[in-house]
Amino acid sequence: MLALELAVVSKYFGERAALSRVSLGLKPGSALGLLGPNGAGKTTALRLILGHTEPSEGSVKLQGGDPVRSESRRGVGYLPERLVLPAHRSVRSFLRLHGGLAGLRGSELDQAVAAVAEQTGISGRLADRLGTLSKGLTQRVGFAQAFIGRPRVLLLDEPSSGLDPMGMRDARDWIVQAKESGCSVLVSSHLLSEVERICDSVAILDEGHVVAAGSMAEIVRPDEELEDAFVRLVSSHTPSFPEILDGG
Repeated sequence: MLALELAVVSKYFGERAALSRVSLGLKPGSALGLLGPNGAGKTTALRLILGHTEPSEGSVKLQGGDPVRSESRRGVGYLPERLVLPAHRSVRSFLRLHGGLAGLRGSELDQAVAAVAEQTGISGRLADRLGTLSKGLTQRVGFAQAFIGRPRVLLLDEPSSGLDPMGMRDARDWIVQAKESGCSVLVSSHLLSEVERICDSVAILDEGHVVAAGSMAEIVRPDEELEDAFVRLVSSHTPSFPEILDGG
């Protein structure tokens, strides 16, 4: 069973196709990079995977079930691109909230908060109010809440956002460690050098279509880096007209 799967998925907003017959899958214990220029459909794909919206056509499976159902989302950690935290809460209470949502209670919850705080380098900030944190520390808290409960699937949207070079290296290490522990990871990012270091495979979207998908070796030529392959593939993609047109 794939950790997540989109099978011939289209999503329309009015007459505009945000995604058109997209198929992709994430194998257990692997990392998939979801790439594309702005407006390519990455955010729509993530919203479908999270059950925040439903496909117009095709099917979406998360851990074998419909992502709209809460049981399919159990064991899924998510770090959004725009992380908005309740400013009045302390870091500790925020992590306890998310640990509780992951099903942790009592001493198990206390231990999980301590563990993810240590992992993400925020142990000394647990008493701080979220509204006082820098962007980099806020992102570390975001990673901590995504990791708590040892998720089986991680969905990471621009995970390096706001991190300095040391933080980016730490984040890369955390993601690789999660993958090596058996977690399935989807990374949506514009930082292609980071994706190339983390991911086993990539799917490149452009104008709602998959223009390329496969292992890193299948996508990137021997004389290229991922950035070169991305530019080559997106540049060579013939722009498509909307599937639904008025007047022809």
